[in-house]
Amino acid sequence: MHIEKIPNGSLQENCYIIADGTDALIIDPGSDAERIIDTIHKLNVIPQAILLTHTHHDHIGAVDQVRDAFSIPVYVHELEQDWLNDPEMNLSAQFTTIPVTARPAEFEFTLYQEYHFGKLHFTVVPTPGHSFGSVSFIFNDFVIAGDALFKGSVGRPDLPTGNLDQLLTAIKTELFSLPPETVVYPGHGDETTIAQEQKTNPYFN
Repeated sequence: MHIEKIPNGSLQENCYIIADGTDALIIDPGSDAERIIDTIHKLNVIPQAILLTHTHHDHIGAVDQVRDAFSIPVYVHELEQDWLNDPEMNLSAQFTTIPVTARPAEFEFTLYQEYHFGKLHFTVVPTPGHSFGSVSFIFNDFVIAGDALFKGSVGRPDLPTGNLDQLLTAIKTELFSLPPETVVYPGHGDETTIAQEQKTNPYFN
């Protein structure tokens, strides 16, 4: 299993390429589409789909370019499907000079379902609180947590549809129930582990 992190854009959002053999998934292509596409070619992998943890502008800016480059579908939570083409809800109207939009996703996640793409498989769990359609992807020994859980922090709950109590409950229920050695790959910043966050994250201590 190979995990390639590509910090991109002014907010240094983490796009991830998850690969096993030649099978690959692209998670949260936020911007810098050419860099993401070039990285995929260098890795010599074949993307199967784009997965979105949520649809804030810094996570979706390169969706259409990357989707079209590889002719692959996009998956999103049904609650945020409409945000892809809504600059007010994806926050680009407030935080960027150019509105960010993307075409509708081809598929909407079924929560708690295990998905299989070639050799890759993961389960989608709800982790709302940063936004009400935020999800995390649980693989064998790691989780892609989007903007739910960070190293030493949690996602902002003060944006539209955010809620701190909901966020902390989701993290405790869906993420802190994972094995302590599980590696957490967040939407911004460095990776961490479940054990480290349970012991040191100020929101839980």
